Amino acid sequence: MIQFNISDRTKFMTESATLKMAQMARELKAKGHDIINLSLGEPDFDTPIHIKEAAKTALDQGQTKYTPVAGTLELRKAISEKFKKENNLQYSPDQIIVSNGAKQSFANLCFAMLNSGDEVIIFTPYWVSYYEIVKLADGVPVCLDSTVENNYKPNAEDLRKCITAKSKMLIFSSPCNPTGTVFHEKDLQEYVEVLKDYPNLIVISDEIYEQIIFDNKHVSIGSLSNMIERTVTINGFSKGFSMTGWRLGYLGGPKEIVDACIKIQGQFTSGAAAFTQYAGARALTSDLSPTHLMRDEFKVRRDLCYDLLSQIPGLVVNKPEGAFYFLPDIKSYFGKSHNGEVIKNGDDLALYLLHDAHTALVSGEAFGAPNCLRISYSLSREKLREAISRIAVALGKLS
Repeated sequence: MIQFNISDRTKFMTESATLKMAQMARELKAKGHDIINLSLGEPDFDTPIHIKEAAKTALDQGQTKYTPVAGTLELRKAISEKFKKENNLQYSPDQIIVSNGAKQSFANLCFAMLNSGDEVIIFTPYWVSYYEIVKLADGVPVCLDSTVENNYKPNAEDLRKCITAKSKMLIFSSPCNPTGTVFHEKDLQEYVEVLKDYPNLIVISDEIYEQIIFDNKHVSIGSLSNMIERTVTINGFSKGFSMTGWRLGYLGGPKEIVDACIKIQGQFTSGAAAFTQYAGARALTSDLSPTHLMRDEFKVRRDLCYDLLSQIPGLVVNKPEGAFYFLPDIKSYFGKSHNGEVIKNGDDLALYLLHDAHTALVSGEAFGAPNCLRISYSLSREKLREAISRIAVALGKLS
């Protein structure tokens, strides 16, 4: 029998917890169980019709060939204009690279910028792939923790304490996956005041959820005083336009950094698909009313879930301002049991709820928040009511 010697970097990587839980939910559903899946970060809306029609037009026009590694000029011009009008960011088309999703944008950046031992400060809780991609690029993740009690916003002085001579980059998302936290201009300005003392620290702002903010206006940290020269802004089409399966993302940043990312992408995947880029340009330059309708529905669901979750004893929950997630603290259930099954951590509780409540959630362990569970409210209101009812009943059995 052949023995394959898998690389060390692969052995030390962690499987995506969100995808793993989704797979477990599918397997149970295939066996006939009525599973409600609150584990995936995917809008339940269809891609707007005019964007799909644009893709069809591109295919009919024969846009099926290789594209420039950095992306088509048409799309990069549209992104540049979007950055200027919506975010007050001045990135010219040659400061933009289009990728196969925002995840690849971040991976390109890490492989382009990190040397062995370079530290990347990550606002925690974090999106699952930040930590793993930094490790894969031979960097060192440094977690800057926050809790539900402070609405998952790290203290600016705690940021200062994280910065060392090895600090190379800082990454955060606003709105945040998995917390729904939105960093307001006041919050960002406090971080900027600290960052002034560390001019070589690169700031990465993941703004993939910017279109899903309920109560305030989105602010890009790169638009603040003297930040554009050191800020890389990542965005994409998956969330705001419900285009998760299209795999189309982008970043804007200093030209030297973008050129390095182009080198990396040129060897890994080359350019994103031609017809998806054509549709992406259409998305950015056309009517945003479908996006706004989706945002408004998510707000209704947010309010519904907050009311229901707040009534469950033992859950500590805050009211997120964006994206479509809750990250309640569930540590009060640790040490409790049902039918001899002891809940020791978030992984145990997630599995218990999957099998007892037939509801799929993701343990906060994967997000750097071991005392939490992530709940995605990207399902109908009816499904959300049923899911939270099931959760409440199952948690009530623990003693």
